[in-house]
Amino acid sequence: MIDQTASAPYQSSGKGLPETPPNIVFILADDLGWADLGCFGSPHIKTPNIDVLASNGVRFTHAYSGSPWCSPARISLYTGRHPSRLPVGLEEPLQVRNEHNGIPHDHPTLPSLLVDAGYATAMFGKWHCGWLPWFHPMRNGFQRFWGNLDGGVDYLAHVDTLGQPDLYDGETPIEMDGYYTDLISEKTAEYIAQSGDQPFYAQVNYTAPHWPWEGRDDHEASRQIVDDYASGKIPMALSHRAGGSLAKYTEMVQEMDAGIGVITSALAASGKLDNTIVIFTSDNGGERWSMNWPFVGEKGDLTEGGIRVPTVLSWPDRVTGGQVNDDTSVTMDWTVSLLAAAHTTPAPSHPMDGVDLMPWLVGDAEHPGHDLFWRTGSQGAMRRGRYKYLRDLRDRPASTAWPRAYGDYHLLYDVTVDGREAAEISRNHPDLVAQMSAAWDAYNAELLPYPKGQRH
Repeated sequence: MIDQTASAPYQSSGKGLPETPPNIVFILADDLGWADLGCFGSPHIKTPNIDVLASNGVRFTHAYSGSPWCSPARISLYTGRHPSRLPVGLEEPLQVRNEHNGIPHDHPTLPSLLVDAGYATAMFGKWHCGWLPWFHPMRNGFQRFWGNLDGGVDYLAHVDTLGQPDLYDGETPIEMDGYYTDLISEKTAEYIAQSGDQPFYAQVNYTAPHWPWEGRDDHEASRQIVDDYASGKIPMALSHRAGGSLAKYTEMVQEMDAGIGVITSALAASGKLDNTIVIFTSDNGGERWSMNWPFVGEKGDLTEGGIRVPTVLSWPDRVTGGQVNDDTSVTMDWTVSLLAAAHTTPAPSHPMDGVDLMPWLVGDAEHPGHDLFWRTGSQGAMRRGRYKYLRDLRDRPASTAWPRAYGDYHLLYDVTVDGREAAEISRNHPDLVAQMSAAWDAYNAELLPYPKGQRH
């Protein structure tokens, strides 16, 4: 097993940004656990293609998602802002389909700003930031879209959580046979092969390994899931509470890894691999069959298992390979950093919550450490240096077998040595807790309030 904690000070190539803006391929897995990759220590899941990206670049061991939920995490990537700055980010995750639940068309986004900087932009896979007829990726800066709009889709029947067909080419509904993971990979590779001299940004959003847990050959399982919803046996289409297994989950992750190999092969064949930033990460922590070790918590939780995500960056032309780094980063940092790599900046009208990592990544600057903030309807959290502050509104036990009690808990952990958040040290650092609590309150005051009754 790979040592998950081994790291060394990052060694920049010192080359700085290239005069010719790089291509960008940003790959999101869906609900992937922190230790579900070979390069992050999985003892049984084989991910040779992602492992190659890691060996050719940097594996980040303290990288975080902007949210522990699917749609808010994606909003944080596209806008570069905390998701609760937008009304659509308050629903965790996004489920209600109406004219209010989406990224406003006039809101600057990573793809729209890159288009303004001369990029071609495309998205393949899961959107989950609003539904037609009101919202769509191509109304937020993506010039090409092929994929699904909902938060989940059957891998073989291509229906969504309402049992409706959910596969689009642009805004046109389409039908196509095939395993969804494979189709996303193939469409992305086709786009890369057809790209010309114009720099491009391809957003690749797999639904793997999100439920329903289906592999390439699970046609009977797919039919059963669809039929059970149509006959009223299950309350939500794609609900797969009796399904899945560790073996099936492994198969799904490995099929995604094979697809990433198709994409990187297309980059190599086009001669564009060296000057392409490839980032692989997950939208949030894993659930059910995932391996989040050594962390506790999962998707939806602001403990480390819900927000610390496996992250790999490869850029052969500018980033020295074979590195493992434990400096902190969050989704919004990548938004700002990718804009900087493209020689552009966020819109002054919509300041972003991330910081630019490029002077550190390819220049001679120190890492721009900054406070990281999170908020959900039931928790708040903040990371400052080695310390993690967790404000928990939920009930929790004083010890494993003790009775649970409701609270407004103000908890402190040193997550550099205690990723399991087991040694609660607030009594040892009362001044630090007070400072971090005040900082979190100030940040929280900038965000939109949750609708009454939504806190959970």
